[in-house]
Amino acid sequence: MAKDYYKHETAIVEEGAEIGPGTKLWHHTHVRSGSKIGSEGNIGKNCYIDKGAIIGNRVKIQNNVSVWHGVVLEDEVFVGPNVTFTNDLYPRAFIWDDSRVAKTLVKRGASLGANSTIICGDRVIGEYAMVGAGSVVTKDVPPHGLVVGNPARLVGFVCKCGMRLQEKVAETNESVVFLCSSCGEKIEISKEHYNKVNKE
Repeated sequence: MAKDYYKHETAIVEEGAEIGPGTKLWHHTHVRSGSKIGSEGNIGKNCYIDKGAIIGNRVKIQNNVSVWHGVVLEDEVFVGPNVTFTNDLYPRAFIWDDSRVAKTLVKRGASLGANSTIICGDRVIGEYAMVGAGSVVTKDVPPHGLVVGNPARLVGFVCKCGMRLQEKVAETNESVVFLCSSCGEKIEISKEHYNKVNKE
């Protein structure tokens, strides 16, 4: 049966890997048995998709990224070049079993900038969040949150289109509403998350 995804001749796909239609796998990428990749995705050069890794639909992974067991990327996530995921908080070469896997969930539409590092530990990066290039994420990131630095700190919020949100148009005890100056969409941010900007 013909496969309905594209695989460069140098890419390796192990038997038992699940790959959705329209996905493209580029030079020297290795997809392990037991991994799942959705449809219409793009996996760049020299990537490694570990057994148990789960990647949703329309995900774009740039070059030189390893997605380890315990990492879940929901639909439409962007992973920049050389992003580093982890899955063991206390790594030792001579100690390993699956009970040590510490998970990372990157939710729909989030973007991880080039050379950022995601420290595992049941980590959640919220919907449409933006991790700045070179950041080291050690805490959860709220939906639409913009984090930068080492360790990464929450410095603001971004729209679904990726632009920084700056114009407040409404505020209550529970939330703040921003108007995106680029696309015109209104984005509601909870006060719990809003009050953490530049505080941690």
